[in-house]
Amino acid sequence: QVQLEESGGGSVQAGGSLRLSCVTSGYTTSTYYMGWFRQAPEKEREGIATADPDGSTTYANSVKGRFTISRDNAKNTLYLQMNALKPEDSAVYYCAAGLYVADRTLPSEFDYWGQGTQVTVSS
Repeated sequence: QVQLEESGGGSVQAGGSLRLSCVTSGYTTSTYYMGWFRQAPEKEREGIATADPDGSTTYANSVKGRFTISRDNAKNTLYLQMNALKPEDSAVYYCAAGLYVADRTLPSEFDYWGQGTQVTVSS
């Protein structure tokens, strides 16, 4: 049974930092595309960062230079380091895993999802 569980969300002031973690189980993490998505109220789920099986990473323009995705395959854990947070970063953050991903920005490309963790950034 594949499971993903996020942690590390919370409330922070603008300019602050948070580190999200996503612990996975039930599959071989190293062979999957791993991604972080977020969804704010009344908005569509947005892909913000992806770590490919070969180690390469991609970022949405909205977070490039501020967020860093990383994966520790030995620990079956995906991370998202978020720096210089802005109020517009407030959302529920989800980690996701997909075996065959062509468009990293599309939630439908990913097969498995965590339950999400809330991030709130105050001005």
